[in-house]
Amino acid sequence: MSLLDLSEQEILRRESLKEMQAMGIDPYPAAEYVVTDYSTNIKSEFSDDAPRKEVSVAGRIMSRRIMGKASFLELQDSKGRIQVYISRDDLCPDENKDMYNVVFKKLLDIGDFVGINGYVFRTQMGEISVHAAKMTVLGKSLRPLPIVKYKDGVAYDKFEDPELRYRQRYVDLLVNDGIKEKFLKRATIIRTLRSILDEAGYTEVETPILQSIAGGATARPFITHFNALDQDMYMRIATELYLKRLIVGGFEGVYEIGKNFRNEGMDRTHNPEFTCIELYVQYKDYNWMMNFTEKMLERICIAVNGKPEVKVGDNVISYKAPFPRVPILDAIKEKSGFDCEGKSEEEIREFCKSKGMDVDETMGRGKLIDELFGEFAEGSYIQPTFIIDYPVEMSPLTKMHRSKAGLTERFELMVNGKELANAYSELNDPLDQEQRFVDQMKLADKGDDEAMVIDQDFLRALQYGMPPTSGIGMGIDRLVMVMTGELAIQEVLLFPQMKPEKVQTKDPVSKYTALGIAEEWVPVIQKAGVLTVEQMKEVNPNKFQQDICGLNKKFNLGLSNPTKEEVAEWISKI
Repeated sequence: MSLLDLSEQEILRRESLKEMQAMGIDPYPAAEYVVTDYSTNIKSEFSDDAPRKEVSVAGRIMSRRIMGKASFLELQDSKGRIQVYISRDDLCPDENKDMYNVVFKKLLDIGDFVGINGYVFRTQMGEISVHAAKMTVLGKSLRPLPIVKYKDGVAYDKFEDPELRYRQRYVDLLVNDGIKEKFLKRATIIRTLRSILDEAGYTEVETPILQSIAGGATARPFITHFNALDQDMYMRIATELYLKRLIVGGFEGVYEIGKNFRNEGMDRTHNPEFTCIELYVQYKDYNWMMNFTEKMLERICIAVNGKPEVKVGDNVISYKAPFPRVPILDAIKEKSGFDCEGKSEEEIREFCKSKGMDVDETMGRGKLIDELFGEFAEGSYIQPTFIIDYPVEMSPLTKMHRSKAGLTERFELMVNGKELANAYSELNDPLDQEQRFVDQMKLADKGDDEAMVIDQDFLRALQYGMPPTSGIGMGIDRLVMVMTGELAIQEVLLFPQMKPEKVQTKDPVSKYTALGIAEEWVPVIQKAGVLTVEQMKEVNPNKFQQDICGLNKKFNLGLSNPTKEEVAEWISKI
């Protein structure tokens, strides 16, 4: 990065860095800095009557108030913030006052890391603080942080542009209150979920992410190439088929918390890379799984929020079990007035078209019913609700319903108008499963690029025998959304998928040198805002000459300034 690419603040910080190094201070020391206490425990444990406590803290400078021989800084560590009082004569007890007068007052900046040794006291204003006896420089920040100011609980100069926040999450975490806490809640959700499953005696496992067949769900996969085998591979879209193989292999219950990848759109509730929990337990059915799921979610909500409810937008969501159970065909009939039961594929398609829905001939009966539910019913289920008993065409891996012909023992859990979980009484009849795969391939032949392909090894595993089993898949990212009150998935992903960052288009150096411009002047011209030769047509030659010569002086580049006539000649050649 050249000097011309830097802002004035960035240049000043680099100069401060060099001055520190010239003073013999290493701005990036390698040695361990021993931290004995954090901002939170210092405040919670302080007592005015207790003996003076010596502490060693470290963190980032977030603000400073310099007042002659004494100053204050606000230090942010991994737990919170605490005020530090710095007296020149306490910090520098001998004749050399450079650590205070030069390093602290002139060379340190907001965002720099320091270590403070001192003791805890209460200021005259009543604030628990650390009185510094020694300060150690631990890291120099070369970019200025956006400073968010708070007054009476109101934030000013907020770093709030969503694209910047998601793209530069490290800054978002630093300067915006509540962001870090949200991701700590995410960790609590996953930890509680894992504890529940471990306490139940189920085994956490890991299955392949690179797969030769994209199976276990109806979705479009990402494709990559395995050079060693000269074979196309798929990023997994689900963990289901491998986990069922483990049930065949004799595990009582298995689960995996991991990443899935689906080559589909991005919006406020979808990210192409997402975290999912899948659980499979032998000798259970979908009724047992509904009972297990509602109790699990109630416990998670209490662990995160201290109560079994959370506000999401304008709605208060209650996870107090039990949740309602509603058959999907009943839901569609209630919300749309159309009864799908007994209707042919063509009849359902014609109804969809009559309602202006975007359907086509590639969609089978199951896909059409799914579209109807999404159009008329899904968004109306705000409180946790199990939508149950899906048509067989929608559920190629699900056991047929024990008493309702044409339906399967499947449920989807709806929360705040979106699917949160999908679960079955798992199909363990290998002959039925093979026929379901064949039916899916017929949909693929019609053009459905989300239809499942036949997994012969999975069929072979089923032929060895799989016990009656229930399984569930739940999106962790959506779970975090509905447990923390967030409406956009990007808010609960540390680093959500983003479109490529926009960069300004610049002409290559050769285009400028073709006009007779010396190569060393090209970065100066572009710093002046003329990024392309075509843009030079619009500039005033005299003013432009003044601008670039001014930059030459400002940045001490030492270049030989062009005359106004030379600049005019450059422009005349365009």
